[in-house]
Amino acid sequence: MRIVLLLVGLIQAGVVSAEDYFPARHQWASKPAAELGFSARQLDQAVIAIQAKAVTEPQDIHQLLTDRYVGVEPGYRILGPTAPREASSGMIIRHGYIAAQWGDINRVDMTFSAVKSYLSTLAGLAQADGLLVSLDDRVGQYVRDGKFDSQHNQSISWKHLLQQTSDWQGSLWGTADWADRPVGDTLEQQQNRQLYAPGTHFKYNDVRVNLLAYSLLQVWRQPLPVVLRKRVMDPIGASSTWRWHGYDNSWVDLDGQRMQSVSGGGHFGGGLFISTADHARYGLLFLRDGVWQGQQILPRGWTDAVRTASQAKPDYGYMWWLNTDRKAIPAAPESAYFAAGFGGNYVYIDEENDLLVVLRWIPEFAEAMEQILSAML
Repeated sequence: MRIVLLLVGLIQAGVVSAEDYFPARHQWASKPAAELGFSARQLDQAVIAIQAKAVTEPQDIHQLLTDRYVGVEPGYRILGPTAPREASSGMIIRHGYIAAQWGDINRVDMTFSAVKSYLSTLAGLAQADGLLVSLDDRVGQYVRDGKFDSQHNQSISWKHLLQQTSDWQGSLWGTADWADRPVGDTLEQQQNRQLYAPGTHFKYNDVRVNLLAYSLLQVWRQPLPVVLRKRVMDPIGASSTWRWHGYDNSWVDLDGQRMQSVSGGGHFGGGLFISTADHARYGLLFLRDGVWQGQQILPRGWTDAVRTASQAKPDYGYMWWLNTDRKAIPAAPESAYFAAGFGGNYVYIDEENDLLVVLRWIPEFAEAMEQILSAML
């Protein structure tokens, strides 16, 4: 009786909706497309067209990364594990229910830069727990091992790292910041790159994303996958199959314990290996403003905070991509946002349409979303 009264209170307070559906662990209910506001025929056609655009060759990700970056990035090498990509999979979810799915949604795949959104969540939780006072604080106030001591690095804030505008200068896990997606035609030009004041210049750079992961590890003082599992993935009923990897050389000693600092992408291998179904649970948590079955999992307001656009990059928030001016996805609302990873790994959040889409190995993202949105009645 007490649980019922609590749920009624939460509904009346607007925390949860009486109609909100949350899938139980290892289960996810489907409804006919028509009941969820789709043309069944058009949605079937959209799924067929999307599957036809899947790219899963070459399957050997280790070789693919080597061929892509050796000779382009100085000293490039694979530092973490990789996994072969296989068939595409996907889920289209509206009002919490599955409208369509394909492929093996329980197969674990590399997810590349889509993991960055998971990493940013740990920053939000750290702030909510009081481990960080403010995301505007300088990281050097919390990480005092020399990485933020230089005159250039001293003013870098957590927000700068989250928005990839820190322009941090240094080396982490044996890779210099300038060596990741280098700028310049010669090694001398790359090594002596122009420095920008933190917050003024956007640069997609996995070394600095890994620096955020390392800095959060210093704050949490426990492995980030453990924090993610306890605070987010277990409460939303995710499986036990996902893994978050670091590098062979990214181990640190904290409080007498050996811990691995994880990767914020798969650029050098490693990163988050996760199923489509678990991605979808994470996406549904964001679609429901961080609430799961009446429990506030994410900090209040965090799903709005992650859409804080960078002044230097108006279509990028706290490691989530934004649909600013509807440039990324013209068919979608401007309020939609998404996580994106190499090879066509996406988690799309659309509050206006109460729509969640997870795509694996579908590079033509905007086209896929246009086909799905066009199937809505």
